[in-house]
Amino acid sequence: MLDAKFIRENEGLVRESLQNRAYDVSFLDRFLELDGKWRALTEEGNALRKQRNEVSEQIPKLSDEQKRLKIADMKGIADRIRTIEAEVKKIETDRDDLLLNIPNVPDQSVPVGKLDEGDEFLRTWGQQRVFDFQPLKHWEIGERLDIIDFDRGAKVAGTGFYVLKGDGARLERALINFMLDLHGDQGYRELFPPAVINRKSCIGTGQLPKMHEDMYWIERDDLYLNPTAEVPVTNLYSEEILDRKQLPIYHTAYLPSFRREAGKHIETKGIARVHQFNKVELVKFVLPETSPQELEALTADAEAVVQGLRLPYRIRLLCTGSLGFHSAKTYDIEAYAPGMDQWLEVSSCSNFKEFQARRAMIKFRREPHLKSEFVHTLNGSGIALPRTMVSVLENYQNKDGSVTVPEVLRPYMKGTEVIR
Repeated sequence: MLDAKFIRENEGLVRESLQNRAYDVSFLDRFLELDGKWRALTEEGNALRKQRNEVSEQIPKLSDEQKRLKIADMKGIADRIRTIEAEVKKIETDRDDLLLNIPNVPDQSVPVGKLDEGDEFLRTWGQQRVFDFQPLKHWEIGERLDIIDFDRGAKVAGTGFYVLKGDGARLERALINFMLDLHGDQGYRELFPPAVINRKSCIGTGQLPKMHEDMYWIERDDLYLNPTAEVPVTNLYSEEILDRKQLPIYHTAYLPSFRREAGKHIETKGIARVHQFNKVELVKFVLPETSPQELEALTADAEAVVQGLRLPYRIRLLCTGSLGFHSAKTYDIEAYAPGMDQWLEVSSCSNFKEFQARRAMIKFRREPHLKSEFVHTLNGSGIALPRTMVSVLENYQNKDGSVTVPEVLRPYMKGTEVIR
């Protein structure tokens, strides 16, 4: 969430940010209107309270008649103060609701551009495999090996769900354990948080109200199924003031994730876009002055997963039109899937600066006597399944229909080298 004072003092910057992001500027106009009323009423209320206090000091020195007149005057002032306080409270509620719908301001290093069109490709890693046969798509591989079952997934849950079987399930588990172990070696502390989260936590990280339609809501308890472990992990520190010595904090967590993908096409074949998927997440809480460097390090930590799997990938710097609602800067890692002949996003590494921390009230204090400040939060997938599974199956497929298990995963599969 942006600070009301920041918006007030940087109206032009915020308006330009909304336009560059292709957002409706009416949120800003309405905010400025309400904020103007709020300031005017607040000033009036403060002046009336000051007047009331001054008169209260004078009354004991007045005659009885003068006291009577002053008290009558004060009754009218007291009534006006109560009216102002009620109006201010309502305006604050409406204004805060608007603030929750205004996205983060992009970092100055983010290119201005339309969705996808303005993104910058910074680098690639690895060589695309040259096949001496026509590579199959992952769903063809999975069905031939009987390790992915779409029909039974749809039977028990509906379109957009699937079942991993046998070595397919083992491969998924191996990928998750490999990632968690790698990130542990990189200095992240592993967590296993709840897979359901409350409304306050979703607001804290910026999923609500913007992405309400994409989330699975448990109406009876007003809880949400986890859309990404970023939400529960970040909110572990909500409404806390951390000590300077505690920072930086690095966490990694695996959770199943759920997204309705409302309004988006769910592919009838394949697992590149589904409703339920597994993901290992990386979350950082850092000093404001270090967050740019921490984003580069976070991205490198996520890249290490794809490099360990020996998958060709590329890094995309998102432009203003592609940037997520709560992000100030994002790098996407896209792994290549030769069967589909597509680059698939397997990780988004983002710096939110103080945007999430302000919403969730996560602060730190440099010294005991100093004023508290908001931390900067960052997160990235380290990395997301099932698109990583897609890339592994399609890059490691063999002419006879088998799939070679990446070397780094074999210890997690009891030495299995080939899935047949």
